[in-house]
Amino acid sequence: MEPSTIGLIGLAVMGENLVLNMEHHGFSVSVYNRTAQRTRELVEGPGRGKKIHPTFDVRDFVASLARPRRIFLMVQAGAAVDEVLAQLRPHLSPGDVVMDGGNSYFKDTDRRSKEMAAAGLAYFGVGVSGGEAGALNGPCIMPGGPREAYGLIEPILTAIAAQVPDGPCCTYIGPGSAGHYVKMVHNGCEYAVMQLIAEAYDLLRTACGLNARELSDIFARWNEGELQSYLIEITAKVLAYVDPDSRQPLVDLILDQAGQKGTGKWTSQDALDLGVPIPAIDAAVSARNISALKAERVAAAEILSGPTEGAAPLGRDFVEVVRAALYGGMILAYAQALALLRAASHEYGYDLNLSEISRIWKGGCIIRAKLLDSIQAAFRRSPDLVNLLVDAGMSEAINRHQSALRQLIQEAISRGIAVPAFSAALAYFDSYRRERLPVNLIQAQRDFFGAHTYQRIDRPGTFHTEWE
Repeated sequence: MEPSTIGLIGLAVMGENLVLNMEHHGFSVSVYNRTAQRTRELVEGPGRGKKIHPTFDVRDFVASLARPRRIFLMVQAGAAVDEVLAQLRPHLSPGDVVMDGGNSYFKDTDRRSKEMAAAGLAYFGVGVSGGEAGALNGPCIMPGGPREAYGLIEPILTAIAAQVPDGPCCTYIGPGSAGHYVKMVHNGCEYAVMQLIAEAYDLLRTACGLNARELSDIFARWNEGELQSYLIEITAKVLAYVDPDSRQPLVDLILDQAGQKGTGKWTSQDALDLGVPIPAIDAAVSARNISALKAERVAAAEILSGPTEGAAPLGRDFVEVVRAALYGGMILAYAQALALLRAASHEYGYDLNLSEISRIWKGGCIIRAKLLDSIQAAFRRSPDLVNLLVDAGMSEAINRHQSALRQLIQEAISRGIAVPAFSAALAYFDSYRRERLPVNLIQAQRDFFGAHTYQRIDRPGTFHTEWE
């Protein structure tokens, strides 16, 4: 039997679909799963008759691969990755390549990269976005690791990635943990955009009195214009879905508690460490956290009051306000995510190409959107752009949409409807565009109680005042 081109460990849905994707593009694949039954289900089911070689032992798995060996891990992030690497390492040879396709924390990826490099092995943290369908039909792939070894995996990754008119949605991201870091920030941006969409839905439902079917039609129409994106597209489909048992819109029957797997939280944590403001992403993480307090919210609803109820429903003209505000909010969410990537690139030595990252985000991934065409162009014009908002095209767009953001937030506040992501996005815009902020007072307070010193605008130097 001919050695397999690549091997994959971890045959949950994402792993299985990647195997089928690889085989579809002409690559022979050896597979291994901790549970042997899962391997049998693949090769006897969707993998029957395909160039997929089942193995039931790590040693046999490694031995079945062509050299230098290329191995893709699709196991749960965390301790499971270290366990699999420990099982693999005795059977590998210098020059072999191991790729971790899970949502591993980027600092864990840095540690593993150093450990594997000490044994002469190339280790890649590979961000994979697109969900189950993307894994099968073409995801966005963000590989980071040793540049000199990328050529060994590039033909496979670019073949199985989503394809857009200007190329495959896969590119070399940078050294070390660059790939996993970019995927982490992608997910943080995803949190923000999803929260903005949820807030828009809430306003239209609560303030305009629109039902799920009407909202589905609105989102479908929005997806034909500047808001065109995967998340707007699936929102229209979700709102249109009718529960077969109750014959009610299924979305109305879903418990209002959001889950999360940590990448949004990690994005906020590292942004705080780097001193980069990403308030829309932070607000989205906090919104999921407060949603988890369901029992407390139910009890609080009995004793805490908002504005006087009975406000007249808003007219259909407000739908256009929400659409424009949502586009403005999306611009601000992407701007914050890319500002964080720019800072991390300098801090961690990633040397990120933000234009190219914007390009590969245009297909396969969850945050793919028409907006990314303009973002890609902005960073192509100015690779060192300090912030997306100062690009001529993007500044014109956000200046044009800011009035809708303000109107949406005013209406929400007057009606007691929380819009944390919209509010945070606008606060970011209003702070970033102001030449002078009230932090002079904070500096004076810090010097008053802690002698922390301050600087002046009228003369150079560092100063301290005995305020009393």
